[in-house]
Amino acid sequence: MNPAASLKVGFDLDGSLESLGNSMVELGDALEATGECTLVRFRTRQAAQQSGEVRLPQRSLWLPLWRRSLGRSLDGLLPPVDVVHLAGLATPPSKVIPLVISVDDLRPLRGETRLHQRAHQLKRAVEHGARIVASTRTASHEVQEVLGIERSQITVVSPVVPKVHTTVDGRNLVVNVTGLTDRFLTLAPELVRFASSKDARVIVVASAKSSQQIRSRGLDIVTLPRERAREALGEGWVVLHISDGARFPSFAIAALAAGVPTLARSTSINRELLGGAAALVESDHDTMATLSEVWENQSYRAVLQAAGQIRATDFDATTVARAYVALYRDVVRGW
Repeated sequence: MNPAASLKVGFDLDGSLESLGNSMVELGDALEATGECTLVRFRTRQAAQQSGEVRLPQRSLWLPLWRRSLGRSLDGLLPPVDVVHLAGLATPPSKVIPLVISVDDLRPLRGETRLHQRAHQLKRAVEHGARIVASTRTASHEVQEVLGIERSQITVVSPVVPKVHTTVDGRNLVVNVTGLTDRFLTLAPELVRFASSKDARVIVVASAKSSQQIRSRGLDIVTLPRERAREALGEGWVVLHISDGARFPSFAIAALAAGVPTLARSTSINRELLGGAAALVESDHDTMATLSEVWENQSYRAVLQAAGQIRATDFDATTVARAYVALYRDVVRGW
């Protein structure tokens, strides 16, 4: 392939969906804005929704098999393309088109929650030449170990974090809870007392199950579903990020982009992505003292805000699109 030629990319819009927006839509727009890609947009899990999207014949029939990387191949279902990018739980096989598969959520590959179907699905795709894309270096090690694949078969490219508005009048403590509800509940009484002393509220963004557990404690906490993540971010004076590390921390990075000082535990993924731009604590015992510093110290807040907004540019659509264009070209050259 001519290195300067425009790439034709099959692009699944039913990919990396999250509470802040469809990051695949933003990535797709940014890819086309580079002038180096022409996208053939389609959906594996839903019917085509807009004009210009390619309808996959008998999609609903094949979807259960695509979740196992089996069934009808993409060859013949799509117009001629150089590469196909998938990022959801449906990974249709391909005979002649190289595949790039983004894995942003590690939950289906972990411990007691492991869905062996997902691991087998990805292994099968790799055996047929697919390139796996992990969202972080930390995640790449875990994916490589679980799937038993070679380092050359996995690449690290961060997903897009959808654009958010700068928060200008937030006054509350916003807590993002993903997977560590018990840990949050241990901290919750102190967090509520702290927020009350600052005439603020604790607002928690969590899953329906976690929200129910939190409300059952009867604490003065507002719980919001993930669909209202943008609303919560606009309320934040400080964001506390509590996560098991299975998912890419889009909310925490969005907080950096919005200029909301952010506090998180010093895990390997948080050091990789948030280090130098957020306040990281070594243990939960340090949380309250650090929260007080982030809340009250205006100089420290200014440093975190400036560093956070700079860091967030690493995850905007334009930056991520450039990385994916380079990846697509590398995959096509090696196919």
